[in-house]
Amino acid sequence: MLLQDVEQYGNLELLARQVVEGFITGLHNSPNHGFSVEFAEHKSYSPGMNIRNIDWKLFARSDKLFVKQFEEETNLRCRILLDVSNSMRYPEDGNAKLKFSVLATAAICQLLRKQRDACGLSTFNQKLVEHGRMKSNDRHFINVLSQLDKYWTDKAPIPQAESKEDLIQTLNYIAGNAHRRSLIILFTDMLDDESDNEDVWQALQYLKHGKNEIVLFHVRDSKTELNFEFSSREHRFEHLESEEKLILNPGEIKEAYVKEALAFDEMVKEKCLSYNIDYYPIDAAQDFHQLLLTFYQKRRRMQS
Repeated sequence: MLLQDVEQYGNLELLARQVVEGFITGLHNSPNHGFSVEFAEHKSYSPGMNIRNIDWKLFARSDKLFVKQFEEETNLRCRILLDVSNSMRYPEDGNAKLKFSVLATAAICQLLRKQRDACGLSTFNQKLVEHGRMKSNDRHFINVLSQLDKYWTDKAPIPQAESKEDLIQTLNYIAGNAHRRSLIILFTDMLDDESDNEDVWQALQYLKHGKNEIVLFHVRDSKTELNFEFSSREHRFEHLESEEKLILNPGEIKEAYVKEALAFDEMVKEKCLSYNIDYYPIDAAQDFHQLLLTFYQKRRRMQS
């Protein structure tokens, strides 16, 4: 399911449910994955587990052995960090990276809600904009969706660019207040002037303090930001953070641009690898299935 297929319908909570239902249906139809209400309450039986916890009713339905898990074993804490800077609002007339990330965040929250996991939302534009508490009750999830809806409906104020010190302070604050053994998910396009700054990456690594796991979804509009596909005529390009403008014919610099863009992506990927951060490039024009599958598999590994 693509962003362009659902955004016309408006209501963010309804859209998130629709995306999640489509994802779960896809897992049901896959020979390699399964998803049901048992996802939150059961795990596959392995020799040595207490046989008193085997769910025999589930065995009768599935012909597979599962053991019941107690709530303290299954609950996950997940904090989502959402980049709401100006560059995330690109492209204005298409699959905007911010809207894609907002709906993806809402869908992940719906999955967390189904599993009675706790979630917390932090939004930032280098400087911390919002930092919500981490809870698992229904009222909290409604509040998180309300926060997200401001960005979905373009009612949130356009942020002003900040300095690298603000970004480092933001990451350090979030890391210092994170619960142990949490899953921290970051949605960002990495398009700021400090993406290769070692202090920023060390601040990102600090998020792993307390045995936390980090997943970085690197969100781009691949057609234009990576492949530089524009018509062969003069275009005006505007820096979304500094508002600097440039008029040029894309065809004249496409080869050099693509080379630099690929090198930048490789730098981000290598930095994530060196700091033990899970890295996933995401195209805002793609469907949500692979992104949710990545989250689903990461959750299972953390709970195994």
